[in-house]
Amino acid sequence: MNAKASICVFVCILPSAACLLRAERPRTITVAPDSSGDYHTIQQALDAVPLQNTTPVVILLRKGFYNEKLFIRSSHVTLVGEDRDSTRIVYAELREQWNRSHSGSDWGAAVVNIDSLTTDVTIASLTIYNNYGALHGTTKHQFAIRGGGTRVIVLDCNLIADGGDTVSPWNRENGMYYFANCSFEGWVDYVCPRGWCYITDSRFFGHNLSASIWHDGSADKDQKFVIRYSLFDGVPGFPLARHHRDAQFYLLDCIFTRNMADRPIYLPQSPNAEVWKWGARHYFYNCHREGGDFAWFTDNLQEAGGAPTPDQITAAWTFGGRWDPDATMPAVLPRVAFPVPRDGAYNVRRDSVVIAWVPSRTADSHCVHFGETGDLPLRATLRGNSWSPGALKHATTYYWRVDEVAAVDTIRGPVWHFTTR
Repeated sequence: MNAKASICVFVCILPSAACLLRAERPRTITVAPDSSGDYHTIQQALDAVPLQNTTPVVILLRKGFYNEKLFIRSSHVTLVGEDRDSTRIVYAELREQWNRSHSGSDWGAAVVNIDSLTTDVTIASLTIYNNYGALHGTTKHQFAIRGGGTRVIVLDCNLIADGGDTVSPWNRENGMYYFANCSFEGWVDYVCPRGWCYITDSRFFGHNLSASIWHDGSADKDQKFVIRYSLFDGVPGFPLARHHRDAQFYLLDCIFTRNMADRPIYLPQSPNAEVWKWGARHYFYNCHREGGDFAWFTDNLQEAGGAPTPDQITAAWTFGGRWDPDATMPAVLPRVAFPVPRDGAYNVRRDSVVIAWVPSRTADSHCVHFGETGDLPLRATLRGNSWSPGALKHATTYYWRVDEVAAVDTIRGPVWHFTTR
């Protein structure tokens, strides 16, 4: 239920030379299982988007159960659910069974299949589940998401499979993938990107004793897999990671439960394994395990190429300046999200703070509340999604929230906080 916030009157704040106006909303297609939308199935809506599409299209999925396999062939498409837990795409498919009947091809072996030529695909606020294992009693490879493409964003999703390779973004040449606020679950190598991948503020749960995450960065020495502010859990003795080819891992500010095994990231004994020509590139910062840390994940960023500092390791840095998803995040979620500085951030520079956020898909303007206590005064009302509070105090915790004005309603946002140096 939407909570009413205090009424705020719109004024145009000038963050630079001009007011940041909200971009024109994209075309929206609605899908509903009860046929109350534009389409009854998701694939019908996807097929309504031109293959050579160049403008953003949002496909809004009403709450419900969708027993579908999806093929995303068009670019600039967003699939967004009405609710993360109650908008469910569920389909049972076993990779090897699909391969046998399709001449070894993986195209179509997942619940959500992304074409290799697509760009700028966003998937948000959904549960995607390959339940073949639950129905047939096997933990062999079962994709929830698989495909190529590049500049793919996945937000606020539950991604689950009853087998290995749950999430398999596999464009090894130029694939760039961004995940935030997601929950991953599966068996061996259940998050296994190729190319460049950045994951933040997510949860991992593994059911196997081989590996949780995997990476193929062999096509370009710069390719890397970065995970920040995330929690790893699993069955007792679950290992963290392995890779058959050259890879590069960065894990920062992560928590491992006591169930994690004392096993460093390793090269598996397999006929598919190749010697790491660029060596073991596994880097950690401020990672801790419940019940005690292991020596192999002590801080060692200084050993990485260029010796990056934690502040430098952002999504834009991960993608080598080719793409900055944090700066271009589409406003597709049903609420304001993704605060900058992130919620709970510490050691924030006090002389150059600019707070920012990603608006909801229905917001027309924003009421910014900011202060040092829970009773937050209204400081600005604007159409843009950033605001500078000016110079701040040393070593002080600040609280803020953004209430959004949408149509005739004002929707109260969550309270976030950060602490200055």
